[in-house]
Amino acid sequence: MAPVPLPHLNNTTTRILSLLNTSTSLPHLRQIQAQLILHNLLNDTTIAHHVIINASHSPLLLNDIAHILFSTQLRRPHVFTCNSLIRAFSHSQACHHIPLSIYIRMQKTNVLPNNYTFPFLLKSLSDSRELKHAQCVHTHVVKLGHLGDIYVRNSLLDVYASCGHVGSCRKVFDEMPYRDVVSWTVLIMGYRNCGRYEDALVVFERMQYAGVVPNRVTMVNALAACANSGALEMGVWIHDFVRREGLELDVRLGTSLIDMYGKCGRIEEGLAVFRSMKERNSFTWNAVIQGLALAKSGKEAVWWFNRMEQEGFRADEVTLVAVLCACSHSGIVDVGRQIFDALVDGKYGFSPSVKHYACMVDILTRAGCLEEAFKCVKVMPHEPTKTIWGSLLAGGRAHGNLDLSEFAAWKLIELEPENAAYHVMLSNMYAEMGRWDDVEKVRGMMKDRGLKKDLGCSSVELEPNESVYQFVA
Repeated sequence: MAPVPLPHLNNTTTRILSLLNTSTSLPHLRQIQAQLILHNLLNDTTIAHHVIINASHSPLLLNDIAHILFSTQLRRPHVFTCNSLIRAFSHSQACHHIPLSIYIRMQKTNVLPNNYTFPFLLKSLSDSRELKHAQCVHTHVVKLGHLGDIYVRNSLLDVYASCGHVGSCRKVFDEMPYRDVVSWTVLIMGYRNCGRYEDALVVFERMQYAGVVPNRVTMVNALAACANSGALEMGVWIHDFVRREGLELDVRLGTSLIDMYGKCGRIEEGLAVFRSMKERNSFTWNAVIQGLALAKSGKEAVWWFNRMEQEGFRADEVTLVAVLCACSHSGIVDVGRQIFDALVDGKYGFSPSVKHYACMVDILTRAGCLEEAFKCVKVMPHEPTKTIWGSLLAGGRAHGNLDLSEFAAWKLIELEPENAAYHVMLSNMYAEMGRWDDVEKVRGMMKDRGLKKDLGCSSVELEPNESVYQFVA
């Protein structure tokens, strides 16, 4: 926010500002506020601005000030004061709705907003995912002629991206006469957040051709798109760029690289990144353990899990899911039981979620412990998910317990009656058992519901243009 020219500070204003800057408690601020109201000094934009800054840690005090500024005593507060209020509330996690209320009061009191009003107003709408209100504010931006301000445009990009309205985000982006690194980054983030990873990487490539140098946030979002689309070559290019530019691997960037290498099947490179990092947090450790789980290196994942605890990092829910998945993929049943039992006993400070139960059921069904797995499902305090029933279905088929597989298959159909794959699996099971009447029954259900078997597909990344091709059976 650009500063307004300060008026000549008289002795009274100087003393008040000094009191505000030295106040250390909420009661003290309330006493100063009472004196300001008594002597009608909140009309002074400099004083009002400093009051707002000092009250920004207290939503209740900010609410009082907002009410006073729009009371009958001050029918038309200065736009600079309103902007200060909007900015203060936009940084409060519990008050994202209030900036919009202030903006509406500005309209009612004929306070004309300027280009410094909209970025923080739109930030609050982005945080609260208020798409309809953002569209209304977008209309005001156009009517008032502030669309040429790049900070306002970037804020519009951000609110549409955060609300998952990537089409509107792209439209605003395409209409921008000038784009900076923030503009490109927000569009990449928007595509990434809605799962359009290939589109995110296309925008990232276009950014290079436009001569815009990516920043750390750009690379974190691009790496996430690489990780989820399997675009290893692009991820390696980003890593090479980081090295060429001599950028230090901070926690976010380093963790993103580890996650990308792990999901693309190059966990050794991810471990090399981990070792080169000066600072790590629990997310970094989680990325390593998840990568090892995907690589089916269960024993190594457990070793890193133990090392994580030894170095004083607290395991969270994601950590436990990752290490239990590693045990499942590698058939480490006893260690999986120990970790899960410790979780149930409260060692980690939280109760197991349905994901943890799903991992434990998967560990047991893969090992053929079907009765134990089914008992785990019956005693769990959560409703079984399709993942859990899917594990029982697969385990039952693999270990010859077709009754359990049949039971699980019907549960899956109950959960997702429009999913053709479950019907096909059940039909195939009945065919294996020679129960042809039941095969006909399931096929009839599929016909009545208009279900067709989904086509299988796979993808492969080819050089030299590093394109990802999809093949459909």
